[in-house]
Amino acid sequence: MTAMDITIHASFLPHDDPDASLAFYRDTLGFEVRNDVGYEGMRWITVGPKDQPGTSIVLEPPVADPGVTDDERRTIVEMMAKGTYAGILLATADLDGTFARLQAGDAEVVQEPTEQPYGVRDCAVRDPAGNMIRIQELR
Repeated sequence: MTAMDITIHASFLPHDDPDASLAFYRDTLGFEVRNDVGYEGMRWITVGPKDQPGTSIVLEPPVADPGVTDDERRTIVEMMAKGTYAGILLATADLDGTFARLQAGDAEVVQEPTEQPYGVRDCAVRDPAGNMIRIQELR
């Protein structure tokens, strides 16, 4: 059996305020905006690191899926408000510099840079929608 050639193209994170999410990912994290599409009052924003054109994050309205029930929508909104619905793990060579930039950008700090017992150094913040953003230091 041969190995498959698969890459990560995009991950999806919900947003409840497209302008606030755009400002966070573009202005605070420094990601480039690759697409910004509106449809029926909703907005999908695709962002990603400038030097990684093949990897993106799609910021999507959490209520866009027609298969989601009203009860599920309420649960999603409640989980987003608590910061327990979605998250992503990013990496940087300069964790302290990145953390300082996040603090200057008024990100909601969950955890300052910390040596974890499982062998990584990381920090955690929440984006404007409550998504957990963990950032690990590359070694």
